[in-house]
Amino acid sequence: MSTTHIDRLRALLEPLAAQSGLDLEDVKVTQAGSRRQVQIDVDADGGVDLDTVAEFSRLVGEALDGSDVMGSGAYVLEVGSPGAERPLDLPRHWIRAEGRLAKIHLVDGGEIVARVLAADEDGALVEVQPVKGRGRAKERRLEYTEVARARVQVEFNRKDDEQLDELLEEGDDGAE
Repeated sequence: MSTTHIDRLRALLEPLAAQSGLDLEDVKVTQAGSRRQVQIDVDADGGVDLDTVAEFSRLVGEALDGSDVMGSGAYVLEVGSPGAERPLDLPRHWIRAEGRLAKIHLVDGGEIVARVLAADEDGALVEVQPVKGRGRAKERRLEYTEVARARVQVEFNRKDDEQLDELLEEGDDGAE
């Protein structure tokens, strides 16, 4: 059984990610001029901060330099997180997206925009947003087998419950 270059990289990086308390989400190698670019995405429950990414990047650099996985050619290492509009491919992605809005393409060809309310190993409870603001949002249980693909959506104007409570309290205090 032959292994690909990405498989060998993953075999080297998975233990480092686990040791750092991270999930290795994606590994890509592309040609950038005369050098190769190695792009690695990691994530964790609660997200990852810059210090964690920097420390993991240092560990990865040492591991790559100490192995023959990249050969003798030059490479550029880029370590980051999946980003704000991450795809929801695995149950852990759905769990981490609780409270977030997602665009979901269904296996039957339908498409919905829904807020992820809760998720487990088999599926997610979502609140389907009304089309064009008409009607009310409705809860729906989606099994992952019903989902062709899904991606978190960026919301610029959403106020979380805590912010809304604060705004309501400010409005009720009788201040000028």
